[in-house]
Amino acid sequence: METMSKTNKPKRTSSSGRIILIILLLTILVTCVIFGAIFFEPEKPRVSTTDESTHLGINSQINFEIHDNRSGLRSVEVSVKQNNALTTLYQQAFPRTNMLTEIGPAQHQGSTPLEPKKHQLLDGPAELIITATDYSWNGFFSGNKTTFVRQITIDTNSPKILPRHTQRYIQPGGSGIAIYSLSEPSSKHGVKLHDHFFPGFPLAGKDGLYIVYFTLDWDAESTGPAQIVAYDLAGNEGKTMFSMILKKTNQKFDNINIGDDFLQNKMPEFEQYYPEMKGTDLDKYLYINNTVRKMNSEAIKTICSKPGPERLWDGRFLRMSGASRAGFADQRTYYYQGKAIDKQTHLGMDIASTSAAEIHAANRGIVIFADYLGIYGNMVVMDHGQGIFSLYSHLSSIDVAVGDMVDKDGLLGHTGATGMAGGDHLHFSMLIHGIFTTPLEWWDASWIQVNINDVIADGLL
Repeated sequence: METMSKTNKPKRTSSSGRIILIILLLTILVTCVIFGAIFFEPEKPRVSTTDESTHLGINSQINFEIHDNRSGLRSVEVSVKQNNALTTLYQQAFPRTNMLTEIGPAQHQGSTPLEPKKHQLLDGPAELIITATDYSWNGFFSGNKTTFVRQITIDTNSPKILPRHTQRYIQPGGSGIAIYSLSEPSSKHGVKLHDHFFPGFPLAGKDGLYIVYFTLDWDAESTGPAQIVAYDLAGNEGKTMFSMILKKTNQKFDNINIGDDFLQNKMPEFEQYYPEMKGTDLDKYLYINNTVRKMNSEAIKTICSKPGPERLWDGRFLRMSGASRAGFADQRTYYYQGKAIDKQTHLGMDIASTSAAEIHAANRGIVIFADYLGIYGNMVVMDHGQGIFSLYSHLSSIDVAVGDMVDKDGLLGHTGATGMAGGDHLHFSMLIHGIFTTPLEWWDASWIQVNINDVIADGLL
């Protein structure tokens, strides 16, 4: 018994030693795996650009974003390769901020100008290269590397604009056109007039020609600098100036009395849509006539911000039959109990006929708005293509829906007194890219023929 006990004792010691050795080896193995996962992580940085343009010019900015959520970023470099020569535009090295994970920043957003002349880059094909490395020990301690490559074209020449026709005479609130050709494809082109930009569209049946419709502000005292501008695919700007002769118009003034009966009848309608109104009925009226009016104006600009590219209209725009109650650009002073309380400008034509008279489309177009809008009440807006819009408001009923294509003289609804209207009538407006313009010209067949149709039909175009 004693002998057997002495013989088995070394076996227990040897077995325990093997267990300890296995645990030690497993610990070392796990430690190595963890160490390797941390310091030799294989995930590469992710590189993206915010602009996918393949054409870059003298004003081009290269905007990029890089992410690395493991070891963090070590360095970033932006270069252009052309004719086997590599030109560095941007370099950034990131200092170590930690000893383990996220040693460098997890993300970096950067921007650099192209500056072809400074870097002696030539017009023509090239490669945009963005290289990002991280703090991993992978790749023999050099880190994971991502190389982003995009084929680009460097273009430093501005597009050339050849005007074929520009408006000669224009009045405050009046409309005009310009027709031109471009030396190269452009991402954006049109007319700049005062603080407005009016985009151009291809002129149907005239290859290589473009037409732009524009309007002068109703209160303009001069035509100001007018220019046709174009931006090519590389962002280079070309421009050419043109001049117009201002035809002055007589200013029109109107006084409107606001009575308690009107306030008591109207404010409940507006309270449904603008519950934030406070104070007396007069306070609420002033809020509607000022704050809401401005809100409505911005909403209309948005509604008219994406015109269709094709001309849908033909011939003069129809005028609803009835008596004129107010004109375009009438400058109104509002009185309450004999005291002037507000001033606004009426940017449309008011026409009164019989109660709930039919309202017909002034010309062919697509309905892009058919709903209630503040001072305009129930309103329909039609897109006639290439920036031309018509607006019908104060309706008692709307008989069309957004997306409907309505022919000239097609039924839109019926007159009413919704919105800021004291009686049943139609408020009709014409707009060019969301800017109100006088309807009188668009109602005039002779004006349209001379200023638009004859110009387009001219053999010189």
